[in-house]
Amino acid sequence: MRILFISGELIGSAVVHQLIQEGNEVKLYIEHPDRADCFDGFVEKVTNWKEELDWVGKDGLIIFDDIVFNGVQKTLREKGYSVMGGDAESDKLEEDRYYFQALLERFGIPILPHLAFNKPEDAIKYVQQNRGQWVVKQNSHIGMLNYVGERDDGEDVIDVLELYKESKIRNVHLQKRALGIEIGVGRYFNGHDWVGPIEVNIEHKPLFNGDIGPLTAEMGTVMWYSDNEEMRLYKETLAKFKPYLKEIAYKGDIDINCIVNEDGIWPLEATMRFGTPAAELQCHLHNSPWSDFLKAIADGDDFELDFKKGYGVVVSVGVPPFPFAPEVFKENDTGLQTSKGIGIFFTDDLTEDDRSGIHFEEVSRRITPDGKERYYLAGRHGYALYVTGHGETVSEARDKAYAILKKIIIPKMFYRTDIGQKFIDTDFKLLADWNVI
Repeated sequence: MRILFISGELIGSAVVHQLIQEGNEVKLYIEHPDRADCFDGFVEKVTNWKEELDWVGKDGLIIFDDIVFNGVQKTLREKGYSVMGGDAESDKLEEDRYYFQALLERFGIPILPHLAFNKPEDAIKYVQQNRGQWVVKQNSHIGMLNYVGERDDGEDVIDVLELYKESKIRNVHLQKRALGIEIGVGRYFNGHDWVGPIEVNIEHKPLFNGDIGPLTAEMGTVMWYSDNEEMRLYKETLAKFKPYLKEIAYKGDIDINCIVNEDGIWPLEATMRFGTPAAELQCHLHNSPWSDFLKAIADGDDFELDFKKGYGVVVSVGVPPFPFAPEVFKENDTGLQTSKGIGIFFTDDLTEDDRSGIHFEEVSRRITPDGKERYYLAGRHGYALYVTGHGETVSEARDKAYAILKKIIIPKMFYRTDIGQKFIDTDFKLLADWNVI
C-alpha cells in the first residue's frame, strides 16, 4: 500500500517503522524543523506533502500524527482521500483544555475546579485570592512547563506563574489538585464506532525515579488491553464521548487521562492523536498489520484487531537537552548543547527479538563505506528511543524491557529504572479496591 505519513514532530515514529517493516511504500513529511533530519536512511522523506497527493492517490492512505495541521484532513476527505487522524474540531479537545472540560460537563462527567486565563498575571491574582494546591498547565507538548503545586498557600504555584510571565507564556490553565493515581483510558474510533479493544495506561511523567524532578512528555508507561466495556474507568469517561466522536466523525486514537481515588474518577485532559510512548507499546502489542488497521479506521470500516494479552512496559531513553526543549530557550538557544550526531551502539549479544523492542525517534541511519549499518542521533530535543517489553505480568514485561536496555550504548543516555514498580507495589491493588479497572 502507498502511505503518505504527515508528521508534526515524529509523535508517530514507531508507527512509521512498523509500516515500513510491513512492506508498504511509505513517504514521510516532518513539519517541525528541529526534527527534519530525523529518519534519514529509514524512509523516503519529502519536503512538501501536498506534492505527493497524486503519488499516494485515493486508493492509498494518508496519516496525520499531530494536532498542528489546521483541519486540512477534512478538506482531503471531501476530495476523496483516505485519511487517518483528527481534524480542527478534534484538535480543540487537546489544544483548549477549557473546551475539553466543557464537553465533560455536557456529558455529565464529574470534573475538578478549573480556570483558563489569557495571561499569567490574572492567574497569579486568582491564586493569591484562592490559596491551595493548583496544577499549572499550558496548551503544548512541552510537559516541563507544567507544574503540580505542593504548598497549601499556593506560593510555589505563584512562583511558577511569575516565570511564565517573564517568559511571555500565555493561555494558562489552572486545575484544582486532587490526590490519587493518574491513569489513562483510550481507544481508536473510525468515524462512527469504536475499533479494537480498550487501552488502559499508567504514565510516569517526572524525570527521575520516585516521581521526582521536572515533568517530561513521558518517561515510561505500563499498558494493557481489555475487551471489558463494563470497566468503570471506561464506562464513566471515554464511553460517554461516543456521541461526540460520531458527531465530528473522528478517525483516530483518543486517550483521556484521569486522576482517580476512593471518591471518584476525574478526567484531566485528552490526547487526540497517537501518544508517545503509547504508540510504541501499541506496536509491540498489536499482531494485526498496522496498514490494514489504520486503513480500516480511515475508511470507516470495522476491524478485528489481533493483539497480545497481558501487559506491556515501555521505557523512554533520553539524551541532553531532554527534557528542556530548544524553543523554551528562544533567542538564547544558539549555543544549546545537543546530542546530534552521537552514535548508537549495541552489545554483541543483542538478538533480533531484542531489536523488535527498540523503537527509534530522533535517530537516523547510514551505511559506512565498508558496508556496516550505523545509527546516530538526529534532531535537537533528545528524544532518542523507547524500549518495550511484554509479559503475562507487569514484572515480566519490566524485566524484558530492562534486559534490552542493558544492551544499548549511547553516550550520556539516561532513563528511569522504576517504570511500573509503583503499580506492582501499591497502585494495582488500590485501583482494584476502588473498582476502577
